[in-house]
Amino acid sequence: MPITDLPDVSPADAAARHAAWLLAMLDTAVPERPGVRMPGLAPSGALADWAVSGAMALTGRCDGPPLAAPGYPASAVRGALAVFGALSGAHALPDAGLLGERAAIMALTRRGPRSAGGAFRVLRASDGWAGVSLARQTDRDMIPALVEDTVAEGNCWAALTAWVQGQSAAEVAGRAQLLGIPAAAVPPSPGAVDDEQAAHRAAGRSTASRLAALPDGPGQGSPTTTPTPLLAGPGGARKHGRPHPLVVDLTSLWAGPLCSSLLGFAGAQVIKVEAPGRPDGARFGPPAFYDLLHGGHASVALDLASPEGRDALRRLVAQADLVLEASRPRALRQFGIDAEEAVASGTSWLSITAYGRTGPWSNRVGFGDDVAAAAGLVVRDDGGVLPCADAPADPLTGVHAAVIAAAALRSERAFLLDISMRDVTALVAQGAVEPHAVRRQRDGGWLVETVDREFPVRDPRARRAQRPAAALGADTERILARRDFTSTTCP
Repeated sequence: MPITDLPDVSPADAAARHAAWLLAMLDTAVPERPGVRMPGLAPSGALADWAVSGAMALTGRCDGPPLAAPGYPASAVRGALAVFGALSGAHALPDAGLLGERAAIMALTRRGPRSAGGAFRVLRASDGWAGVSLARQTDRDMIPALVEDTVAEGNCWAALTAWVQGQSAAEVAGRAQLLGIPAAAVPPSPGAVDDEQAAHRAAGRSTASRLAALPDGPGQGSPTTTPTPLLAGPGGARKHGRPHPLVVDLTSLWAGPLCSSLLGFAGAQVIKVEAPGRPDGARFGPPAFYDLLHGGHASVALDLASPEGRDALRRLVAQADLVLEASRPRALRQFGIDAEEAVASGTSWLSITAYGRTGPWSNRVGFGDDVAAAAGLVVRDDGGVLPCADAPADPLTGVHAAVIAAAALRSERAFLLDISMRDVTALVAQGAVEPHAVRRQRDGGWLVETVDREFPVRDPRARRAQRPAAALGADTERILARRDFTSTTCP
């Protein structure tokens, strides 16, 4: 169902409109949701939600005003959180301010043409714009190979900027990705993705089904459904009927952990699994942010290079109601973990990747800023193209993943859920910006003025973690010794 076809929702209220669309999509994809109704949402608007969320304050040039994003990203977060609450029964959920939580904790500000975090830039190519992230030392180490020239220490961005100018945006992204560098061509208009991966993801399907890569059409709830090559539909009957489902979280950084954090709000038992030699990279960032995402979750450290570690992971997966992972499919298969087999045996599996589990770009890498650029969630001014907010594809995907996971956990069947960060972000990047002006106030803040109202641009803010996150592997022995996972919480 196209978003423009939704009935009985005012087009001026983007959050309610998005919530109605999500429920319509879930009615098609995961129909076993008795008793869920459209949540009540206070009227607002895409621009007002963006300004209040803290994301607008992070968007624009360091010496200029905050800028409005295309589409309705903050409203989509607000609407999705309302749907998640209706599905899961969770209370005291965060609001759209989670778009700026990491920035608030890290004291980030807008710093265009760089991203708020500083590791991403949008560069002018010969035929448009390309976004590149150099967040890891390994990315910077590959720049000489990418530009096919020697590069002086600390001169990566200058060398890259000069090289990109002579290449098409698609060539930049393709060559960078071959070297494992997160990069993407920016589409000419927001949400207008048109490439081989987009064609594969579409495969004759509606926008609604592409969000979570679930089957649509009559009979999709039946175990006899034959999925298209893109999709994996319902699997076996769910093995467990726990009031507090067991979630095994194999993800890292932001999108997947945000999903597991929201499921924890709904009463799920969350077990975070990491490799002792390669823990979640977010552990090396601000503890307050890591605590926010992982407080109250059990921590298990497993060496998957050992037979014992692989066997332990297989046993956890077999016990789980839901597995969250954000790896390329081949990464877990090499350890004997197969998503399709898990789903067939009754465990739902939610996969978060930059561009999707299948298709020509299934092995491409992506972080929140470059994937947002790949979806067209960028802003434009007289000087060019600038990043939006702080890695917005991460929180956008995490919230929507939680909605889809909550719906799947209500079903009597298991699902393989294939969530592409770009698909989610492209969906909410569509739509023109409401006419407005931004002016500086005497206190140094900013005010947005539209035809009929005005509202302030709020600074990013963060919730306080309810509990500290567990140390790496703190619960390994206890969790692996358990035979019964029916208790309310893991810790």
